[in-house]
Amino acid sequence: MIFYYGDKMNNFNEWFHNILEEAEIIDSRYPIKGMSVWLPRGFQIRKHMLNTLEELLDVDHEEVLFPMLIPESELAKEAIHVKGFEDEAYWVTKGGKRELNEQLALRPTSETSMYPMFSLWVRSHMDLPIKVYQTVNTFRYETKHTRPLIRVREITTFNETHTVHATVQEAVEEVEAGIEIYKTFFDELGIPYSISKRPEWDKFPGSLYTMAFDMIMPDGKTLQIGTVHNLGTTFAKTFDIQYENDEGEHELAHQTCYGLSDRVIAAVIAAHGDEKGLCLPPVIAPEQVIIVPIIFKEKEDMVLEFTDKLEEQLSSAGIRVKQDKRDIRPGKKYYEWEQRGVPLRIEVGPRDIENNKIVLIRRDNGNKDFVDYDSTTIIDTINDTLDSITDNLKTNANKFQDNKTFIVDNLDQVKKTINKKGGIVKFNWCGNTDCGKQMEEEFDIDVLGTQEADIEDKKCIHCGEDAHFMALVSKTY
Repeated sequence: MIFYYGDKMNNFNEWFHNILEEAEIIDSRYPIKGMSVWLPRGFQIRKHMLNTLEELLDVDHEEVLFPMLIPESELAKEAIHVKGFEDEAYWVTKGGKRELNEQLALRPTSETSMYPMFSLWVRSHMDLPIKVYQTVNTFRYETKHTRPLIRVREITTFNETHTVHATVQEAVEEVEAGIEIYKTFFDELGIPYSISKRPEWDKFPGSLYTMAFDMIMPDGKTLQIGTVHNLGTTFAKTFDIQYENDEGEHELAHQTCYGLSDRVIAAVIAAHGDEKGLCLPPVIAPEQVIIVPIIFKEKEDMVLEFTDKLEEQLSSAGIRVKQDKRDIRPGKKYYEWEQRGVPLRIEVGPRDIENNKIVLIRRDNGNKDFVDYDSTTIIDTINDTLDSITDNLKTNANKFQDNKTFIVDNLDQVKKTINKKGGIVKFNWCGNTDCGKQMEEEFDIDVLGTQEADIEDKKCIHCGEDAHFMALVSKTY
């Protein structure tokens, strides 16, 4: 029996929850709302996702690990930052049966746990820059409707990068570097995105400005999938992060931070999955290739000898490959591996071997190719096919994002477009906070942020003042 996942475009929530369950990503039945268990296959996807990201970060950053508990006195030092998380913090008040002298917060994010240590590490300009990252669990008491991987109370995969610099320019350059790292990362996963500068009322608490990546989901809402923040000297002032310059004077350090979470996996699922189930980009697939031997009793040994050799050959070349030798119908195997999103399936039967052929079936478009088996070129053939799958997934996902991004020039079109088509709506805007908040309330939307654009002599479509930016608005998760 083929499982029906639901209508991805018209009932995304049902489809998404079915995918998470049937493709064995997570189990949401853990007895605390907003917390889930990673199942083995989901955890492998998570592992390969993190490996891909960390390869990019490791070029110029080092991995660290800080404690989960933050003393209230440290958390309270940065008032603006605390205010941004005051309704979301979990507090530990007892050690065993004894009341603690000071309550401890489970980290909602790590600035106030890491930066007191940075103040101890930084003494002179020779100690700079500091560029570190960690992957940790964070906890936020989410009061809105929780959704697995999208809106949770325990973020089990929070990758955060924190840097310290001597100058304003170095911090700005690090922000640009962080954006480029995330662009490369999302491109490798085929995840589409729009980049914008968050409005003042929605930037990261304590930052000078926040740059954000947003993906349009199948239901037309947008999902924030990554952020990069220029912190300026805000936290350096609070936690006394100073360095001695060449003249022997003390100066405040400049900082940045950026991060992403479990939402990346939600974005991959949403961007590429279909009515058959998962469709994974090769870079994070637990199995990049599945080999299905078509076995007839009288020629079983011949087929398995060939597929065993092929499996060993692909594995030796660094391709994640698995062979399915189960004694069940081939059709059931095909269905299960398509459901799990394996990028490429290879079928081999007695006639194929006699003709020196193998059959390649792509998960992304279902194309079936009969290719000559040549031991000297087969690795290149498989790798080229996997690269083609990656490119195709990226192209199709970007096309959806582009087709769901609209430019309008009057107020009536804003609400009409959002309600009927969803996606991101762009228009000329003054950038004023009062104007932006009024728009959010009037149209029941969120201002994602702004982009630079050629808007000389243009007016804000809401208040009529001179426009300075192109605004991006949408309904959000």
